[in-house]
Amino acid sequence: MKKTAAFLTNLAKLYWPDEGITKGDLVNYYETMATYVLPYLKNRPLSLKRNPNGIKDQGFFHKDAGDIAPDWIKTADIYAESSDKIIHYLVCNNLKSLLFIANLGCIEMNPWNSTVTHPDKPDYLILDIDPSDDNSYDDVIDVALATKEVLDKLKITGCCKTSGASGMHVYIPLHHKYGYDLVRDFAKMLATMVHDLVPAITTLERSISKRKKNEVYIDYLQNSRGQTLASTYSVRPKPGATVSAPLEWQEVKRGLHPSKFTIKNMKKRVDKK
Repeated sequence: MKKTAAFLTNLAKLYWPDEGITKGDLVNYYETMATYVLPYLKNRPLSLKRNPNGIKDQGFFHKDAGDIAPDWIKTADIYAESSDKIIHYLVCNNLKSLLFIANLGCIEMNPWNSTVTHPDKPDYLILDIDPSDDNSYDDVIDVALATKEVLDKLKITGCCKTSGASGMHVYIPLHHKYGYDLVRDFAKMLATMVHDLVPAITTLERSISKRKKNEVYIDYLQNSRGQTLASTYSVRPKPGATVSAPLEWQEVKRGLHPSKFTIKNMKKRVDKK
């Protein structure tokens, strides 16, 4: 761990008190995994989700780097129509930046789907498989496999990962060829096809109050400019210090659970695979 870095502070602070996992353990994870994490963050604006008091605290989001950004870290000035102002996003392109962001209490890394060079054209389409509290993870697996069936029928290549929390994310590479509106419309079509395969346990209804208690939400609206999800290999502020883990499709089967992938075993997994 780069304990000599002046910006690293309070490394002994407990972030996961039940597990005895500290802020230093989090920083150490990101240093150890930087080679794998950074390609998914490079040149992407980051929305900062900060949990400086650990996972027992709700934490907070902030997007504008403002005065917290040192002069050596890259930022991207992007106009936000919703607030009618320029937001100064942090961009994480190297190890030093990654550790600085982790030191802010950013347990998870939340990059845009597009880069600063093509901000209006995402690099991938995402279907976010988001269960209710009444769904099992086997329900999530069933929806993911239905998604794979749809993609196979359409001869589309997709990759999947655990969200690190209760859901799963399916990514389709686009190589910044299309704008967000077109991508979102296509994502809606795919989500509808998945829903038609497993209608008993899925919904496209955005409003939580209008969903049935046992429905898995297939969220295609994540394909909008400025929306973010926890990146590949990102830690999540959840019990067990779980990590958003990329999967081979052959691993996606009933009995799999996201609690299997944590900061304690992820390096061993990537070294093996």
